[in-house]
Amino acid sequence: MAKIKKVVLAYSGGLDTSVILRWIQETYDAEVITFTADIGQGEEVEEARQKALDTGAVKAYALDLSSAFVEEFVYPAMRAGAIYENEYLLGTALARPLIAREMIRIAEEEEADAVSHGATGKGNDQIRFELTFYALRPDIHVIAPWREWGLRGRSDMLEYAKDHGIQVAASRAKPYSMDANLFHISYEGGELEDPWNEAPDSMWKWTRNPIESPDQPEEIDIQFQAGNAVAVNGQALAPAVLLARLNDRAAVHGVGRVDIVENRFIGMKSRGCYETPGGTLLHMARRAVESITLDREVMHLRDQLVPQYAEMVYNGFWFAPERQALQKFMDDVAVRVNGTARLRLFKGHATVLRRRSEDSLYDQDTVTFEEDQVYDQADAAGFIRLQALRLRTQAEKRLGPGE
Repeated sequence: MAKIKKVVLAYSGGLDTSVILRWIQETYDAEVITFTADIGQGEEVEEARQKALDTGAVKAYALDLSSAFVEEFVYPAMRAGAIYENEYLLGTALARPLIAREMIRIAEEEEADAVSHGATGKGNDQIRFELTFYALRPDIHVIAPWREWGLRGRSDMLEYAKDHGIQVAASRAKPYSMDANLFHISYEGGELEDPWNEAPDSMWKWTRNPIESPDQPEEIDIQFQAGNAVAVNGQALAPAVLLARLNDRAAVHGVGRVDIVENRFIGMKSRGCYETPGGTLLHMARRAVESITLDREVMHLRDQLVPQYAEMVYNGFWFAPERQALQKFMDDVAVRVNGTARLRLFKGHATVLRRRSEDSLYDQDTVTFEEDQVYDQADAAGFIRLQALRLRTQAEKRLGPGE
């Protein structure tokens, strides 16, 4: 294999990636260019960029990708109704292909030989990063330190940092592994590894404890066009701004917490806690508008495909042809999803109160329990008899005469 001369590293500024930066320099005798993505995580990306330079990077990129994240990844997944194993709205899974895509762009611009990430050999992120790398640049070399080096844990990394003069704001006690962006915050590891341990309230960084949330509910209108949220309470907002607005309101009322045990693609079960406040509101409101705008069979077919779509995203196949093909179907279905839903936020819950649409298929004249001129109730008798035909035939074969 040709010598690696230049590497683009996904860099957060934390202990792991700071150690990785120096380790790559020593192990591969290569120049390291770092990339820090601002996708709304609320951290100082400029501080991380400067730290990368101080730690030895020859160049450090820090770019705001918040708008691209919401418009090109979150919104398409929302149009598809994507939710993994009925609870996880895929916050981390949606961010990784964006970061990896930008890394490949930088690698090509800088004529780098390789890319690197800090994901461990046990998790999903290594797969998400690397499937994107190979889908966009099949000849790229990938350096995955956690699968290569002799460091076996946080203590080893702290010793390495100390020996190499790497400044890190970390201690040997690390309660949780966290990942944050504009869509969610995830928590794994530490005491959460025992699924019988209750997640402590001090862990949650974003949403208020529902018990301590306001005693008065709040109502919010969310308007959709072609499956995309476009306005809140009648005010048109850009996607990233709209999501931030919903995050703020939902978090106040403690909406958006989930605590699940999920099935990782790698083959193990993992306990994760997630805060997705605005995303929870978007999912509920969109479903409410869909209920009056989508044809029954189209919606049922779409819902059968949602688990497959969500699994593709969760497993890292964002840039795979099957996800892209399925996205076209999802987007075609979403064209009719136009309208507004009103939600009530209260004590950790979001409840649908109203829904309306100019494209509504809901016909009040047909469903009314009052007298109407459009539906002959006697027609239902023939419909039921036809539906029962096979059931009656089976029953006659099963039951003997006189039974």
